[in-house]
Amino acid sequence: MAIVGLGVALAANGFSTRGLTLSRNYFPGGTNSAPAAPTRQQVAPVSLVTNESSEADPLSERLREKGLQEMKRPEAEILFHDPRAKDGRIAFVDARDEEHYQEGHIPGAYELDPYHPEKELGNVLPVCQAAEEVVVYCTGGECEDGDTAAILLRNARIPSKKLFVYGGGFAEWSDGRLPIETGARNSGMTNNAK
Repeated sequence: MAIVGLGVALAANGFSTRGLTLSRNYFPGGTNSAPAAPTRQQVAPVSLVTNESSEADPLSERLREKGLQEMKRPEAEILFHDPRAKDGRIAFVDARDEEHYQEGHIPGAYELDPYHPEKELGNVLPVCQAAEEVVVYCTGGECEDGDTAAILLRNARIPSKKLFVYGGGFAEWSDGRLPIETGARNSGMTNNAK
């Protein structure tokens, strides 16, 4: 029975595109033999995208595990300048507390502190329901307040397909010398934007 199992396993391995190369030493270090040359199936295709990392991005992984979509800064900038942002079809939501929001936020962004949603959810929810795309952000990096606010909105029936988390957050936005608004939200996005 073991021989039949071995035969089936070897056959499956031979037909699999991700199969093991039986001549390769998967535990190097103990021998001085040279590694086997890679077969055609083992050579990864060349990516035409040069900015992709071969290692998994922890932020992307974290968002994917939570069922959230990530947005990078170039995409956030494009949406910020999109005319639809001026008429409410694109909404930015700042998931930091009121103090940090008042100190500076993406112009036109709505405040939604996920730890005190009762303060602003009633104002933010209708905006997010009407928007075609919703971009949620917090400080950025390891800050998960944006994730939490996005999940709060998703649980309030904002469709996942139009909900994005800008992982670079306010830190990346301000480091890029992009427009910043201080104080309360200005719907015109002109008066107090720097």
